[in-house]
Amino acid sequence: MKKIASEIKNHVLTGISYMIPLVIAGAVIMAISRVGGSFFGIVDIWDGSHGESANAIIRLLHSLDGFGGTALGLMFPVISAFIAYSISDKLGIAPGLVGGMLVKDINAGFLGAIVSGLIAGYACLLIKNKIKLPKSMASVVPVFLVPVLGTLITVLLVNYVIGTPFAALNVGLESWLNGLSGGNAIVMAAVVGAMVGFDLGGPVNKAAVTTAMALLTSNVYAPNTAAQVAIIIPPIGLGLATIFAKNKYNNELKEAGKSAVIMGLVGISEGAIPFAVENPLKVIPINMIGSALGSAMAVGLGAVNTAPISGFYGWFTVEKWPIYVISIATGALFIAILTSLLRSKDAGQEVESAVEEFDEAAWEEQWEA
Repeated sequence: MKKIASEIKNHVLTGISYMIPLVIAGAVIMAISRVGGSFFGIVDIWDGSHGESANAIIRLLHSLDGFGGTALGLMFPVISAFIAYSISDKLGIAPGLVGGMLVKDINAGFLGAIVSGLIAGYACLLIKNKIKLPKSMASVVPVFLVPVLGTLITVLLVNYVIGTPFAALNVGLESWLNGLSGGNAIVMAAVVGAMVGFDLGGPVNKAAVTTAMALLTSNVYAPNTAAQVAIIIPPIGLGLATIFAKNKYNNELKEAGKSAVIMGLVGISEGAIPFAVENPLKVIPINMIGSALGSAMAVGLGAVNTAPISGFYGWFTVEKWPIYVISIATGALFIAILTSLLRSKDAGQEVESAVEEFDEAAWEEQWEA
């Protein structure tokens, strides 16, 4: 069992190593766009109306935000494809990509992308090892049977096994959150914060954020305040952790940490995904607690954010903004400190080692061929 767990972990870490450059590229491009928009007093540069602006710079900034979003949109397909690649070599890429795209479409989050990659990889490996054809037809297996059957197995399992529970969870959480909004504001804020910090742009996060934004139309601001605080706490906190405990992270994750801080400051929670994927059992609970702490503190002390804006360019429009900023800092520091303390000293070598082992094996296979 330990060996299987270790193998799965290495496959996931390989997927992370290929995903991180996309996160960094998307984060920096979106940050340029959103910071540039703030100079023109625009806090929603992503809105389609800015693509029709008379100002050429505003139109360019709007396009840049879309380009950065395209890079981030490839995260789930890429991590799914390269987890599958780690398991079954080139055979797993097509099913992994398709599975990852489906995960994105059904809003199954990064956990869904991991499962998609594992399904695709092991399905392709199983087909390759178990289906034996006559020598004259052997070439049919890698070029036809594996991609077709592997993709079919992956999409069916992702859509009907992973997708349905996540969709049900999403609807249930929306109803639950709507019910909480009329009760204790601090408890509600903590619940919203924990939900937002759980899957970083996935279905649970979206349920909380979407419902909080919808309640703005009814002049109910506390859920939105909690959600906008929680969106940015995990990426900033985990980015700071790579500074506080830099000897515990390899170079890839240190670079991802810099990107995560930038993403957090402009309101993109996905910056924390590489860290959550690498060590979900430690990072996800810490993210949830830190986000809940910051959200409860902001709402409990009277900060009010009346706009669906989490980036720094909207902080100073918040009622009692110093409390709002201190709450963000408190949650982020909690995550940074606790993550730094709980991370093992040799953890920084794990991703690098997994990639090195895989690359060496691939090279030997090509050499023998």
